[in-house]
Amino acid sequence: MVTAQMVKDLRDKTGAGMADCKKALDEANGDMNDAIDVLRKRGAASAAKRADRSTNEGLIVAKTSADGKTAAIVEINCETDFVARNEEFMEFTSQIGDAVLNNNFSSVDQILAVNIGGKTLGDLHNEMLSKFSERIGIKRFTRVETSSGTIAAYIHAGSKLAVLLEINAVANEKATGLMRDIAMQVAAMNPMFIDRSTVNTEAIDKEIEIYREQAILEGKKPEIAERVAVGRLEKFYQEQCLVEQSFVKDSSKTINDVVKEISAEVGSDIKIVSFHRYFLGAE
Repeated sequence: MVTAQMVKDLRDKTGAGMADCKKALDEANGDMNDAIDVLRKRGAASAAKRADRSTNEGLIVAKTSADGKTAAIVEINCETDFVARNEEFMEFTSQIGDAVLNNNFSSVDQILAVNIGGKTLGDLHNEMLSKFSERIGIKRFTRVETSSGTIAAYIHAGSKLAVLLEINAVANEKATGLMRDIAMQVAAMNPMFIDRSTVNTEAIDKEIEIYREQAILEGKKPEIAERVAVGRLEKFYQEQCLVEQSFVKDSSKTINDVVKEISAEVGSDIKIVSFHRYFLGAE
């Protein structure tokens, strides 16, 4: 009998998908080595030879629906830039992006089960593995939906960095362009929070502790060090809260000024609801 643990062990050994591992074990009557051979014949288990190789290359795919109500961002990794720039690999990553955009998945295996023209993405994945003899895999993905807002995407040149940005209003063409400018800001400046209201207590306490210790090391008395720490927190907000950052395209403005421009375009006060920033290789 093929158990879930056996499937997991085979996946750990080969890097192949759970469904492929289950099928291979069934065909091999539970024999691990025979199952690896089955996967190799399909192309899926050439991954067995490279399970310990690093996948530092790849692409970030970001897609939005035509109405701006749904968006997806996915990181697909490979081993070399040569494969990342290959047209077949780029087409494969685009198909994965479309699948995540059009379905509410909770796992990579669900993505690989999607049928594309008679083949599953898992089949296409196996073909990629066989063709390039590299470790290739979906590292992470996020899908965002809004009922009353708009989502815009920014993809940095080279597709190694991308951002999704969501606001709480329907945006026209000009407003969407301004949203992309803000998404580009997120890509460039990597803020931790949207605004002060989204900064968690743990982050504030950590920063104050660091600034307090720095002030004491500079020779300040504890009570003075406390005031210095609180003062330095202001700079933290300006650097790490998106709406307070200086706009990279026009340093005379802050992002809050750009938000106001979007508000003027849509005819109501808008807020940034969320942003998702994927940088290749980051956690």
